[in-house]
Amino acid sequence: MMADDKRYYFRLNYFHRIMHAFVMVSFLGLALTGLPLKYSDAHWASWLAYFLGGFQAAGYFHRVFAVVTLGYFAAHMIFLVWFFGWKSKEPFFRFLFGPGSMVPRWKDLWDLLGNFRWFIGLGPRPKYDRFTYWEKFDYWAVFWGVGMIGVSGLMLWFPTFFTRFLPGWALNVATIVHSDEALLAVGFIFIFHYIHTHLRGDKFPLDQVIFTGRLSEEEMKHDKPIEYERLMSQGRLDEIRADPPPLWLRNFARIVGFSALALGIFIIILVIATGF
Repeated sequence: MMADDKRYYFRLNYFHRIMHAFVMVSFLGLALTGLPLKYSDAHWASWLAYFLGGFQAAGYFHRVFAVVTLGYFAAHMIFLVWFFGWKSKEPFFRFLFGPGSMVPRWKDLWDLLGNFRWFIGLGPRPKYDRFTYWEKFDYWAVFWGVGMIGVSGLMLWFPTFFTRFLPGWALNVATIVHSDEALLAVGFIFIFHYIHTHLRGDKFPLDQVIFTGRLSEEEMKHDKPIEYERLMSQGRLDEIRADPPPLWLRNFARIVGFSALALGIFIIILVIATGF
């Protein structure tokens, strides 16, 4: 086998990759265990629940994955406090609105409009920085979704506690919010996220960066040209230089990535077949 002589750079550190692994596992688990509860009258719900050990077991596993979700959300919040409060050496405003931030900027709006123009052949492909507008949308969609689904889920998990200071109809609202927001999240992740992350032309059939944490120099020039040019002008490219991802890691990415893709598409087919 020929050695990989490409130059690679780290894009994601171990913490972010581990957090994504928790997000992926918990989300798939929540979708698999939550859908047969939501669509308990559907013909496929009984056999999916049977595969999980029954409806009661599905509810139990659903809560286990919910705890995992709250755990990674708390870990992420602690990381943000640590990073912005202690590790960061630059002004808070720069980190909040700078090129390495997930906070939307005016450039993201121009990139969105420029992408539409590029799609229909009226302009060049926009040059992206460290995070694209759709990556930021993904981030805030998960952030919002975990908050909404998490709070409503806790209300349904511990109704006695919450009805000590909330009216009973709040549980009805929580049921609607939890169910519909979860369905929205399933549709978003398994359709839009899959398409613009893995199934778009320049990444098809799988973007492995979330597993390997690395981008080749060619990929970085194409995907993140502004970041590449900035780091090169600052002489900082060598700081993120990485070895080529080993073969076992690439194979692991393919196995896990394609399995998650297949499972997500399978879930979407069930939802569409049920008619939402």
